[in-house]
Amino acid sequence: QVQLVESGGGLAQPGGSLRLSCAASGRTFSRYAMGWFRQAPGKEREFVAGISRTSGNILYADSVKGRFTISRDNAKNSVDLQMNSLKPEDTAVYYCAADPARTVPTTLGYAYAYWGQGTQVTVSS
Repeated sequence: QVQLVESGGGLAQPGGSLRLSCAASGRTFSRYAMGWFRQAPGKEREFVAGISRTSGNILYADSVKGRFTISRDNAKNSVDLQMNSLKPEDTAVYYCAADPARTVPTTLGYAYAYWGQGTQVTVSS
């Protein structure tokens, strides 16, 4: 089992940047594909970005492609989400998730067995 803790959320202005981090417990982090999801008020949870075990395969939602960058450091048991050119529609609670069953990331939320508690990102002037 793995525990995930997100950090780095907060308030940013439109056009600004934030960097989210997800720290994972346990010695098997490198075996998991990892993903970031988000959920805005009144909306369903949606996939944001995913990264394979060795970072060789990366997926982005069309809405964040070119603005967000996912990365991981298996030595530090962490996965980050660099968010640039933020828009008000990026406002949501962002969740880190781990998929122990696949070598490559999937956009399907139900495939991820472990989830963090979430961190709030608010983009507003």
